[in-house]
Amino acid sequence: MKPLIAITPSPTLDTLPHGTFLRYAMNSAYVEAVLAAGGVPVILPFQDGHAGPLLEAVDGLLLSGGGDVEPARFGAADIHETTYGVSPERDRFEFELLGVAIGRRLPVLGICRGIQVMNVALGGTLLQDIASAPAILARIGHRQQESGLGPAEVGHVVAIKPAAPLTELFDAGEMGVNSFHHQAIDALAPGLLPVARAADGTVEAVVLPDHPFLVGVQWHPELMFGRHPTHLRPFAGLVDAARSPSEGER
Repeated sequence: MKPLIAITPSPTLDTLPHGTFLRYAMNSAYVEAVLAAGGVPVILPFQDGHAGPLLEAVDGLLLSGGGDVEPARFGAADIHETTYGVSPERDRFEFELLGVAIGRRLPVLGICRGIQVMNVALGGTLLQDIASAPAILARIGHRQQESGLGPAEVGHVVAIKPAAPLTELFDAGEMGVNSFHHQAIDALAPGLLPVARAADGTVEAVVLPDHPFLVGVQWHPELMFGRHPTHLRPFAGLVDAARSPSEGER
């Protein structure tokens, strides 16, 4: 059977003629990428206290992109003026999901916001706005839409660390990625290993070496794989890891 891959959505408040409604939204590219990698995507709505039974029913977890993590979660006393889309409900849900997934050694892929959730949940911190950070972290653009670049185009390159765990997902050396984020990892969480960085030092990919498959990337491979097939590899890695969970890990 094809593995079931759970994907977390974003909250959106939509005003329609018959009322205003909280909805769950997600770019269909996540679904398309999981399908292309051989998995079966399943969307998980936010809910408290059900991470255990939800993850019991699936084989892997994908933490999607979206709004910013609540700054208080990583000890920030102030909220930067550019911080947006904070959803305490989503934070609670994804942090609970990630904790259960790590405990059960369930394969996890985090994209954009997802890598940031991983870092904060495991004890790290975030830069609330890269452009407001010291100059060394602001020499390249991380929001390529402001330069008119499309979602499948390369915004900058990242350097993949040689001989790092799971390097086969990307190949060592330089690789072009897209970029649509204004926040990034600051203090790296204990246990996480950075395996890719941008030219300005920004952490662009991490793994948890003691976990069968826990990978976070700061870019959006789901928007690139159609034009650049290498970017399907994170999804293929997630699906492959989800096919045969080790005995006692579920």
